Amino acid sequence: YKEYLASGDSTRTPAMRGWQAAGAAPLVLGAPVPDPETVASAIRIGNPASWDLAMAAAHESGGMFRKATDEQILAAQRELASRDGVFVEPASAAGVAGILIEHAEGADLRGKTVVVTVTGHGLKDIDTALSTFTDLVDTVVDADVTSAARAAGLA
Repeated sequence: YKEYLASGDSTRTPAMRGWQAAGAAPLVLGAPVPDPETVASAIRIGNPASWDLAMAAAHESGGMFRKATDEQILAAQRELASRDGVFVEPASAAGVAGILIEHAEGADLRGKTVVVTVTGHGLKDIDTALSTFTDLVDTVVDADVTSAARAAGLA
């Protein structure tokens, strides 16, 4: 982002907000986490190799690092899948959880551009996604619109 600003391709840099899982949040805590624990396996890192670069990016951009609980991350994963049709792994849902947390805390993001990068597809960690469902019904549905609508409770 700094390069875009320096070249004149942008007029400002974004505030970089990093969201870590609460059980693996060394940048939030300011110290390595010896035994990180989270359902978001891709961010289960207790001592990031790019620690200094990440902290510099947050500091220079006026951003921050915060943490989200596994429950908040999984709720964001479900929200993305059910409302937007975007199925991501828990680690990718952490940033979305962060936006939902900020909104719940009263942050006013109206009129602002917010970008959350979600790169990990939900199929990378299907077991975690399936574990959040309480009742799965294995039903065979005939391949026609009426049967599908009936099975979905729409007819």
